[in-house]
Parts: sequence; C-alpha cells; structure tokens
Amino acid sequence: MELNNKRVLVVGLARTGVATALFCAARGAVVSATESRTEAEIGESVTKLRNAGVTLELGGHQEKTFLHQALIVPSPGVPADFPLLAAARANGVTIWSEIELAYRFLQGTLIGITGSNGKTTTTALVEHILRTAGFPTVLAGNIGTPLIAGVEDTKRNTTTVVELSSFQLELIETFRPDISLFLNLTPDHLDRHRSMEIYGAAKARIFENQTEEDAAILNADDPALTPYAPARPRGYWFSRKQRVAQGAYLHGDDIVFRHDGAEETILARGEIPLVGAHNLENVLAAVVATRLAGASAQAVSKGIRSFAGVEHRLEFVAEINGVRYYNDSKATNVDATLKALDAFTGHILIILGGKDKGSDYTVLRNPLREKAILALLIGAGAEKIERQITGSVTIERAGTLERAVESASRAARLGDVVLLAPACASFDQFENYEHRGRLFKDLVRNLQTHTAGVSAGKSAPTVSGRP
Repeated sequence: MELNNKRVLVVGLARTGVATALFCAARGAVVSATESRTEAEIGESVTKLRNAGVTLELGGHQEKTFLHQALIVPSPGVPADFPLLAAARANGVTIWSEIELAYRFLQGTLIGITGSNGKTTTTALVEHILRTAGFPTVLAGNIGTPLIAGVEDTKRNTTTVVELSSFQLELIETFRPDISLFLNLTPDHLDRHRSMEIYGAAKARIFENQTEEDAAILNADDPALTPYAPARPRGYWFSRKQRVAQGAYLHGDDIVFRHDGAEETILARGEIPLVGAHNLENVLAAVVATRLAGASAQAVSKGIRSFAGVEHRLEFVAEINGVRYYNDSKATNVDATLKALDAFTGHILIILGGKDKGSDYTVLRNPLREKAILALLIGAGAEKIERQITGSVTIERAGTLERAVESASRAARLGDVVLLAPACASFDQFENYEHRGRLFKDLVRNLQTHTAGVSAGKSAPTVSGRP
C-alpha cells in the first residue's frame, strides 16, 4: 500500500507504537503519535521519533487529533472500543492494528499462532525448527519484536512466524496467514473483552481471511475450540488423547504425523526436552505447522530435540540446597498456572498475584491442595486470590516479589520447588512479565551467591536486588 503523504496517527508509544510510527515515517507518511505518558516517562524513544519527523502529543489525547487522519494504528494495549477511536471510526477514519499494516508489506510465507496459553513457546519452537532445517525465517509479533519491525527482513522465500494476541487480531481487515494455529481457549483478558464469546471471537479472526489454499490447525482436545473451526482453509488437528484424521497425535509414546492417509513417526515423547503436558501439546502443534511448511520429518525431530525452551516459560533458574527454582512469569492467567502446577509432582511453594484480569482463582483450589505446600501472594490481586483459595493451602501475604523469594527460601526444604506462576498480569508492579521474570531470576541468583558465600564462610549480598 502507499503511505507517502498519508496522514497516520499512532496511538500509544510502547514498543509496537514506536516501531509503527518509525515505519510509516520512513515511507513518507505524515505521522502523529499520541500517548498518555509524559516525555520523561517515555524516555529515549522521543528523540528517535522527533528526528524521524513524527509529531508528538504527549501527556494525554485530544479528540481533534483523532478525527482528521486517513489511518489510525492503535498499540495493542489500547482497547478497540476506546472512545476516541470510536469517534474517529464514526468520522470515517480507517483503524487497523499494527499486524494489519505490516501484513500489507510482508513477503513470503506467514505462520500465525494464537491461543490463551502456549503461544510464545509454540511460536519460538516453530521458528527454531524451520531455521534449524535451513529455512530463512523471521520471528515476530507478541513474542517481543513487532511484526512491522521485521517487514524489511522478509523476502519471497522467507517464512515469518508470528505470535498473535486477541488485542492484535481484533482490528484486522485483510490479514491472512498461510498457516494458522489456534492452540486453546481459556478465560483471559476478560477485563478488556468482557466475555468469553467476545474474547474467543477476537482470536478466531485468525481464520477470517484464509482460503482453501491455506491451513488451519486446532487443538482436538479443547472442546472450546470446536465452534471456531473454520470451513474454508484445510483443517488439521493435534491431540494428546486421540487419533486425528489430519495432523499430529500421541500414539503410545510416539508423536505421529498423519497427512492424506499416510502416517510417520516424528520422535518419541521422551525425546522432548520441555516439561509438562501442555508443552507436549505445543510440540504436537509445531509438528503439524512445520511439516505443512515443508520441513522434513527428520528436520522436525532434530529441531524439537535441540530446542532449549523460552525465557519466562517454566524456565529453570537454579538449584539451591536441593530446592529448584522455576520462572514461569508468562503464566499470566489461571489456566497457565494450572499447567505449571501440573508439570511438577508436588512440594511446590508458589508465588501468585499481580494485576487481576477478572479471573476465577477458585479453580486453583484442588491443584494447590494436591501439589502445593505454600502460596505466597503479591501485588494488587492478592486479596481476591486469598479469598478464593483459602482452605486449600497455607497462605502468606508477601506483598512484593522480593519478600516472596525470601520467605520461600526460608520455608523450602530439600526436594521442594519454588515456582513463580502468578496467574495475573504484571502491570501493577512491573513494566511487563519479562521485567517480573528477570527480577525473580536476579533474586534467586543473588540468593544462590549468598548461600554459596555463607557455605564458604564469606560475606555476600542479600537476596533483594534489582533487575
């Protein structure tokens, strides 16, 4: 599409907003950007934007800024029903998400991955398999690098693997993956989407523009996905529990790919380096996507076996005096925390809490009763979580992550697991889940240094620290 001299407004100047504004400015658009934060809060990005010719409106939004644009691109954190967007829409202004704009410049094959949980691990695994197999790849989206920032790296032979959130998908128009994956659907972001129906429909837009030439991959074990199975693209499934007509499934201890009646064994379950049943599902999904993308069975097997995992997803941090510490900061909803608990046999000291997203924490009661010995609560959601899980496990209101790690280290014994799996968003105390996970890892490593120093009879730093 032609951006030269087009009036474009970018709403929100986090990572995606900055990348979008710079992209449009580089193509000759007349770019404005509006942000509720002040210049001091935004930081060094302001200089880059001004140097690129972007007009900035900081510290708040004005309605007139929204009404006289050809295109508005809101950042994913801006709700689609934001009143000023509604006013612009009523005035005939086109409103797209960043992925819609990026799609119009993208070259090559596009693999899009969405779902409530497992998106990041599956996206990273698919890209790793294809890259290991020799495919030119771009890894982008909700995984860290905005899709629009990767456009320049794509060519006709490139495969772009993109993680997609409901926030990104709710404002698409023509966005069309060649291969789409919908991994699962569980309650999340209900503070924004207001109902499971709205949330599920936003995610299902990943299929909206696909044709008979494209492929759609869904989880056969998740009944919540059945209503969203699309008619146009070729349908494939993955399952831990049943044989599928087309796709990948677990047969005994073997992962089998089935396509047009032919079956092939990819690898044994025991060869998967990731822990947890949910990661088995992620692997099954990745098998289907990468085989359909053209990777050989041998290349897929090799890629899975060499995959080291993703930061902040059941990431092993350290073992201290026989206690293992795991960082699952990406467990930002209840279902992700349930999956994290399921990955261990028991004796878990779990850190829960953060910004509540309208979640129901009562479903954690039985797993906590069976697996956990202590729940340490932090952040704004602590009171609600305590109220809903009381009676299932011993509870301590730690308040902060620093105090939670200190308390856990004192209470844990040989063979225990200290698990950060908050079931909440991070924005009450942290910039994002990565910030929360990095701080947890720093606290654990400081604890490790302190413990080693004490063992050696030396003074050492305390557990508290900064990322």
